[in-house]
Amino acid sequence: MGNKLKSIGLIGLGMVAGVAASMNFSALAQRIDAPLPLEELRQLSDVFGLIKSDYVENVDDKKLLQEAIAGMVSSLDPHSVYLDEKAFREMRESVQGKFVGIGIEVSTEDGYVKVVSPIEDTPAFKAGIRSGDLITRIDNVPLKGLSLDESIKKMRGEPRTKVVLTISRKGEDKPLIVPIVREEIRVQSVKAKLVEPGYVWLRISQFQEPTVEEMVKKLAALYEKTPDIKGIVLDLRNDPGGVVPGAIGVSAAFLPKDSVVVSTNGQLADSKQTFYARPEYYAGRHPGDPLARLPAAVKTVPLVVLVNAGSASASEIVAGALQDYKRATVMGSTTFGKGSVQTLRQLTADTAVKLTTARYYTPKGRAIQAKGIEPDVHVDETAEGDGLNSLRLREADLQKHLSGDDKETRPVRHDELEEEQRLLALAKKQKPVEYGTREDFQLAQALNHFKGLPVKLAKADTPAEKGAAEILVKPDTKTDTVKPEDKKAPPSHVAPPKATPPNAAPLEAPSLQTK
Repeated sequence: MGNKLKSIGLIGLGMVAGVAASMNFSALAQRIDAPLPLEELRQLSDVFGLIKSDYVENVDDKKLLQEAIAGMVSSLDPHSVYLDEKAFREMRESVQGKFVGIGIEVSTEDGYVKVVSPIEDTPAFKAGIRSGDLITRIDNVPLKGLSLDESIKKMRGEPRTKVVLTISRKGEDKPLIVPIVREEIRVQSVKAKLVEPGYVWLRISQFQEPTVEEMVKKLAALYEKTPDIKGIVLDLRNDPGGVVPGAIGVSAAFLPKDSVVVSTNGQLADSKQTFYARPEYYAGRHPGDPLARLPAAVKTVPLVVLVNAGSASASEIVAGALQDYKRATVMGSTTFGKGSVQTLRQLTADTAVKLTTARYYTPKGRAIQAKGIEPDVHVDETAEGDGLNSLRLREADLQKHLSGDDKETRPVRHDELEEEQRLLALAKKQKPVEYGTREDFQLAQALNHFKGLPVKLAKADTPAEKGAAEILVKPDTKTDTVKPEDKKAPPSHVAPPKATPPNAAPLEAPSLQTK
């Protein structure tokens, strides 16, 4: 038995060495001078051998090694991850703004899947699925006890295959059985409309490859109908991020050309970058400058950016850049604080590692990581308070999160159970906020800000001596110009920019909660 175990261990060590050789670690060798830790590699091979010889069931070699890689990567921080064939395919589809499913935005409630909104012109929309519906079963399999991700996977599948949903709907005595045929869904990341004469609501739900083109198309159409636009509300609430070029393009739409939008800093030379408001940083595969079709008035129109605890990553890049240049008033609540760069390193044709390689910094050198973007004006989600938004986890709450910079210690947070219970009770009384409607409290405060009317500040931030939650927040009467030194002087940690953007552009994996 001992010889058998030793043989398997040696085979395992050989497999580890073979895998390392096949993964092209030449770049790694250039970065790290230290030798490989042979003792730890021997332990890995010993464990591999023990599993192969002693485990109660036979385990596939490929599965064992993939799980070892996945565990090694995920142990680093909450955003580094190994992508197997399926995960890699789904990530690419999501970045492109398309996937195969039924077309609903979902959340959880009482252990079931709650429909936040059906996406227009999708199979779910055509089948009559409504906001507020609870999905209790999928293909007659109960969802109670399953995670949201597990439930979502059951709704996904191949095009033109059928899935049967059991729906509990308020006002209906019996469950509804709804058969739906899956189709390829293309998510529209940009919405825009006039919410009042002269005032535009521009909503970006996720930064995707088509985001800049979609934004230009919608804004240009609105300006054609209403040339005298008095203000734009850029709504980034609950926007989990996405591809960085989309964030740079959206920022560049409102900033002077060549302004620094964001910078990054990490171990590698390629991770020390500065990203500018230039077409080569946001145009992607499109020739020319997609922002050239925007009216010149977009550069100077008064701007409010709405954010909350669900605004993360690419959203925080945009909010931080517009705030640093005083180009916009940022309103809402502190953002998530996801200020780390994930770079996709492809291992095979079908697998990859999404690895944290740097931290993001605003044009003035502020770290976003674990801190977030603090609004200029704190405004609650509803007139009654911030509700569930107050209870959301942020980056600083996640285990193994990176600190804001190399020297910073991780913040210590204390549970405040009484306050948590109070907020939960308040949140249960509040109806879900439908963004862009007359009931959207934060949007109403943004419009008040444009008009010079009183803005209702967040209850927690209202000075007690004022005795009221209303305060006049004076809007900017002019657009601040960007000084030459602001445009050309990135933070000191950033190396001089390359002539073209880096080949391995930072890539954020967006939230996959739309199915």
